[in-house]
Amino acid sequence: MLLTFIAEVADEPLVLDPGDQATESQTNTWHLGADAKERATLVVEEVAAAFESTARALSDRIRALGLHGTATFYVWHDEQAGQLRCSTSSQPPESLPFGGNYVLTETLEPIIASFLDDSDPGLVPWTELTSFESDGQDRAEVDSMLPPFPVWTCRIGRDI
Repeated sequence: MLLTFIAEVADEPLVLDPGDQATESQTNTWHLGADAKERATLVVEEVAAAFESTARALSDRIRALGLHGTATFYVWHDEQAGQLRCSTSSQPPESLPFGGNYVLTETLEPIIASFLDDSDPGLVPWTELTSFESDGQDRAEVDSMLPPFPVWTCRIGRDI
C-alpha cells in the first residue's frame, strides 16, 4: 500500500504559487504511513525508488502543464506522527516552509530506514522529552535550539 500511495502523489492536486506558501503546503503535503506488518515487508531501496519515481513524474507533469521555473519535491520522517511525509514547494531547498531546523540530505535511505525502523511509530518516549520554559523567547528562537531533522530534496520542473 505505501508504495502505491507514494506513486499516487504524482497525480494529486498540485499548487505552485510562491506568493501563497500556506495553500501550497496545505494542498501539496502528504502523510504516508504503514502498519507494523507492512513495514516488515518493505525494503528501503524500494521505498526510495518509489519517491524518486514520483519526483520524476511530478517534474514531467510540471513541464507538461507549461509551468515556468522549478519546484522542490521533498521527503522527511515525521517521528512525532510516525509517518513519512512528502510535499512540493515553489521554494528552493534551503527555504522550505518548516517551522523548525532541518538539514538537507542527498539520499533518501537514512530517512526511510528511520521510518521503517521506528518500533513504535508516533510515540516519543518520556525519556526523550524535556521540559522547557521559553522565558519570553519566540517560536523561531525555541525551534533554533532543537536538533535539525533530515530532509531529502529533488529539484523538479522546467529549468532543471
